[in-house]
Amino acid sequence: MSKKTIGIHHITAIVGHPQENVDFYAGVLGLRLVKKTVNFDDPGTYHLYFGNESGKPGTIITFFPWAGAQQGTIGDGQVGVTSYVVPIAATDFWEKRLEKFQIPYSKMERFGEQYLEFDDPHGLHLEIVEREEGDANTWCFGEITPDFAIKGFGGATLLSSQPDKTADLLNKVMGLELIGEEGDFTRYRSTAEIGNIIDLKLTPIGRGRMGVGTVHHIAWRASDNHDQLDWKNHIETNGYRVTPVRDRNYFNAVYFREHGEILFEIATDPPGFTHDESKETMGTNLMLPVQFEPHRRQLERTLIPIEVRELD
Repeated sequence: MSKKTIGIHHITAIVGHPQENVDFYAGVLGLRLVKKTVNFDDPGTYHLYFGNESGKPGTIITFFPWAGAQQGTIGDGQVGVTSYVVPIAATDFWEKRLEKFQIPYSKMERFGEQYLEFDDPHGLHLEIVEREEGDANTWCFGEITPDFAIKGFGGATLLSSQPDKTADLLNKVMGLELIGEEGDFTRYRSTAEIGNIIDLKLTPIGRGRMGVGTVHHIAWRASDNHDQLDWKNHIETNGYRVTPVRDRNYFNAVYFREHGEILFEIATDPPGFTHDESKETMGTNLMLPVQFEPHRRQLERTLIPIEVRELD
């Protein structure tokens, strides 16, 4: 069976104080907080989801915020850089915006594209790149309009302890197309318009350590539950151990660790973020799965209060 991934579904990272997280991704980057829920494996911790106006797969970055937790180290076995795509001619706006909020950045070129590189408050490496592809994000926040707003993921840079084996997985198992090699990177592309570019670093840099400021996992899209089970069988047939399907309320998920030690997930596009609240009210209330609803009062006392604030 030959399969090709559509592209990135979401990326999940570990960060520090939740209000700092909300201020940066909503207040500075202008993403929409589309879901405020809890970590199903640690319900005393938030699980926050940010994306475009509708929470479309390929736009969603999610966070486990642990205030006061140990800082991690970015390295092999992780996503090293998360890239965001913006409309053509939006770079000047983003340079000025980063300067306004006193966020250091640098410029670099890779595979003929110009990138702005910067870190979030907790140490995650981010990039912004202009591309024609992808629908405009109609979510307006502060000074950010659809002419400049982040459309979603441009892609990600993967750091692997065994780059050759990760390359085989991306190309021969996940079905991404190898489109180029430049310096210490190979570039792969999926069929989606966003979340479609993966750059793989060819030289290991030393194993990463999980903690604040590191990516926990990268998730790839499955069109539905049937497609996800096909993926599970396909990946297992190619020699990887895959978890049973886990219900994450807004998608179903299976996980496996590839040979370069990066944690991969296959997540279903449906049901999405509007099955428990409307599109208009997404992200405004703490939403709990049924198993935690009896503990709502206790959880609301435990969780650090957060709010989406306009910082302009």
